Amino acid sequence: MRDKDVTSSRRGFRAVLKPREELRIKRGHPWVYDNEIAFVEGSPPPGAEVSLFDSKASFLGKGFFNPSSKIRLRLYSRTGEKADKAFFEKAFSEALAWRRRFFDDKKESQRIVFGEADNLPGLIVDLFVGQVDAGKPEPGPVGRWLSCQFLSLGVELRKAEIVRSLAGILAPDGIVERSEAPVRALEGLEASSGVLYGTVPGNVLIREGEAVFSVDLSEGQKTGWFLDQRANRAAAARFARGAKVLDVFCNQGGFGILAAKAGAAQVLAVDSSRGALVAAARNAVLNGVGSRYSTVEANAFDYLRNLEKEKAKFDLIILDPPAFAKSRSSVEQAYKGYKEINLRAMRLLNRGGILVSCSCSYWFDEHRFETMVEDAAFDCGRRIRLIEARTQDMDHPIVSGYGESKYLKCRIMELR
Repeated sequence: MRDKDVTSSRRGFRAVLKPREELRIKRGHPWVYDNEIAFVEGSPPPGAEVSLFDSKASFLGKGFFNPSSKIRLRLYSRTGEKADKAFFEKAFSEALAWRRRFFDDKKESQRIVFGEADNLPGLIVDLFVGQVDAGKPEPGPVGRWLSCQFLSLGVELRKAEIVRSLAGILAPDGIVERSEAPVRALEGLEASSGVLYGTVPGNVLIREGEAVFSVDLSEGQKTGWFLDQRANRAAAARFARGAKVLDVFCNQGGFGILAAKAGAAQVLAVDSSRGALVAAARNAVLNGVGSRYSTVEANAFDYLRNLEKEKAKFDLIILDPPAFAKSRSSVEQAYKGYKEINLRAMRLLNRGGILVSCSCSYWFDEHRFETMVEDAAFDCGRRIRLIEARTQDMDHPIVSGYGESKYLKCRIMELR
C-alpha cells in the first residue's frame, strides 16, 4: 500500500481498551497489545491511523494499526494530529533539536531518530558524517548520509513521505535503508534494503574522538556502526594506558582501537565474525595502532575458557556481547551466558584490573545485570569496586513510561 492509500482512508477509526488497561498507556507507554483492546470501530486497513480511547471514552492518543501484530496499535501522538508531512517534519525537527544539545550534526555521526523515544514508532535513523572511503591515501570531501530502519508497518507504509521529510530537513547526500532486522517479520514485513535517496558509498570514514573508523553503510551490522556505545568506548579508554587489553565480541574494533589510541601496550580482539575482524584490523591500521592490535576468530566462550587454562592475564577486559535475552522467556538462559563470560573475564584479570561489562538486552534489566556481576565475582573469589554505571549515549534518549528505551547497561569495575 502506498502513502496516499493510507492517508486517504476514511477517518474516524477507533480502538477502545478494556477496563483498567489504560494506566500503562497514560504513563507514556506507546504500545497497545491485542489482548488489551475491547473492540475496534470500523474496519481500519493495515497501517491506518486509529484513535485510542479508554473504557470510559477518554481519548488517549493516536497510533498506527496492524491487525497482524501482537502490538495492535503503536501510538505516535497523544493528540489527534495526522501522520502527514507536517507531522513528520515537526517530529524530525524536534528530534534534531534534542541531539543538538549534545552533538554537532555537521561534524559528528549520531542517531537522529530512536523510534518510540522520538514518537516515531519503529523508525531508526542514524546520521553518518565523514568522507568516502575509497581505499586511497587521501579521502574525499566531507559528506552526510542517513542509514534507516523501518521496523513497523506504520512507518513502512509512509516510507516515501518520511524520506522526503528527512531529505528536506537534514539535506543528506544519500539515504540508505537497512531494514533487515528479524522484528519486521512480527509486523508481517519482509527484509528490505537499498538506496532510497541520492547516492550512498559502500564505506565511509567517520571520526569518534581521536580515532577514525571505516563504516560499511550497505553491509555493516544493523545501520553500520553501534553509535550507542560511543561515550562508553571513550570512558573505557581512560583505563588503557600501558595496559594489556582483551576486547571480547570486538565487532569492528571500537573499544579496542580507542584503547590502543589511548596508549594500551597490547590489544587482543576476539570475535566469531571473520568479516568483523577484517574490518577491525583495517581500522587499527587506519589509526596507526596495527602493531599493537591483533585479532582472533573464535567463539568467545571457548576462547575465554582456553585463556584461563593458559593462565593468561590482562589489565583491562571489555565484554560487549550481542543481546543474549531477546524475550522474557530467554532471561534465565541469558543469565547463565552473561555470568559465564563475566566470571571467566574476572579470573583473567590482574588484581586491580578493570572490567568493562555490557549488556544491550532490555529484557535483562539492571537488577539482573548487577546481580549477575556480583554472583560471578563471588563465585571466583573476587570483589568488585564499581567505578561507573553507564548506559547508552544521549542520542538514544531514555523517556519515562517506556522502559524499552533504556536497554544498554555498561559497568566499569575494578577487580580486587
